[in-house]
Amino acid sequence: MKENMRKIGFTLLTAFIGGAVAIGAYKLIENKYQENLSFEERQKVYFANNPMPAISSADNLDFTQAAAITTPAVVHIKTTYEGTSAQRRGGGDPMEDMFEEFFGRRGRPQGPQMASGSGVIITPDGYIMTNNHVVENANKIEVVLNDKRSFEAKVIGTDANTDLALIKVSSSNLPIVKLGNSDNVQVGEWVLAVGNPFNLTSTVTAGIVSAKGRSIGILGDRSDANSRPIEAFIQTDAAINRGNSGGALVNTKGELVGINAAIASQTGNYEGYGFAIPVNLAKKVMDDFIKFGSVQRGYLGVSIGDVTAEIAKEKGLSTTQGVIVASVIEGGAAAAAGIKKDDVITKIAGVRVNSSAELQEQIGRHAPGDKIGVTLVRAGAERNINVTLRADKQLALAASNKAATVKSLGASFSPLSAEQKRKYNISSGVVVSGVAGDGLFSRYDIPQGLIITTINGKAVNSSADVSAALGSSRDGMIRINGLDADGSRVTISFPGR
Repeated sequence: MKENMRKIGFTLLTAFIGGAVAIGAYKLIENKYQENLSFEERQKVYFANNPMPAISSADNLDFTQAAAITTPAVVHIKTTYEGTSAQRRGGGDPMEDMFEEFFGRRGRPQGPQMASGSGVIITPDGYIMTNNHVVENANKIEVVLNDKRSFEAKVIGTDANTDLALIKVSSSNLPIVKLGNSDNVQVGEWVLAVGNPFNLTSTVTAGIVSAKGRSIGILGDRSDANSRPIEAFIQTDAAINRGNSGGALVNTKGELVGINAAIASQTGNYEGYGFAIPVNLAKKVMDDFIKFGSVQRGYLGVSIGDVTAEIAKEKGLSTTQGVIVASVIEGGAAAAAGIKKDDVITKIAGVRVNSSAELQEQIGRHAPGDKIGVTLVRAGAERNINVTLRADKQLALAASNKAATVKSLGASFSPLSAEQKRKYNISSGVVVSGVAGDGLFSRYDIPQGLIITTINGKAVNSSADVSAALGSSRDGMIRINGLDADGSRVTISFPGR
């Protein structure tokens, strides 16, 4: 009897050890397998094993279930800055800092400073989407979960051109928000904004999508002449305030459709509209952070503009739909594929584009070497062209000998006096003292009297500075920041030839 019991016990122990080894081996293989998957593919595996509950439709205007499954996965991010980092970030809320340039700087306290924002957990092992401006230059990043657990996070990647960042905490079995499809978002659709405004954790607001493909001129590094921001925001009237930066914009199914990034406000607080980065763009950026450590962007190699009624009439176009090609960079992807000046691009990779922002977003989802379909209209006929996108360095080489000159601008410049600089609270600037009838300034209606503070990210104080700054563009574009006579901020971009 005892002998039989020992045999049974030994058999059970062997089975237990064998099962544990098998499970361990499976987990090891599973983890190794998932390392090669995109975040969206990882989520498909997760939700195949952990189905989401059925969510009520938008017709019922019941947001309780969407809020319930989203809120646990939206985190509060606290950042600490010291020394020059603290002074650069301002020691305040990141969203406030984004608009500080427009409304003036205030005195700053000394010593380590704190800031806060939000983030969205996208994998059970702790990858978190947020905004670049929430974590940029932080000395320490603390992530506080909805259940009040706290973790220190490390930065995996940041990108000022999209205002996106990926951070990670060391944990497991964390709640996540399901990645949705921002291409399917419709104007008028109900959405929820989830975040931590004013340090109030787990706040949910509701509104509708007011517009898509909005560009509001706040992204990118203005000190970098080669900065090429992608702005194609989802605009919503769901209340977004300081501290919501990096939080979730979800549909009524609880699917992530955007990362909240900015507000249109004169005070820094909500005044009617907020803006979110489309999740389809964010997916590509996050995957690049994991695979390459930085964003790999493919470039079409064109300068573009929206088709207005005036342009349609001038060019003899039958519609205002699409994006017109203002110029083609020699040696770029578009030139190699046969795209020409005045072509009207209507689709990128099968997705319709009706604004420059929408086209830039679609191109921004692709990497150098990707072959994409471009639908365009030329001389009234629709054409489909395959284009292989090229890298930034290839465009820089192609445009290096095509820089504009002061003569080609058709304008003259005078230095600003010290009194004028004090008046406008600026440290650099020239005023456009004259505009000729045959230059680029005349072509693009840049007026006499405009104060220019930077060209291609370079501060300008003289005609010599203007000439030097023109040569710093890597894609043939001229990017001007300045002030109107009334002191309002102006940003202008146009091709330099």
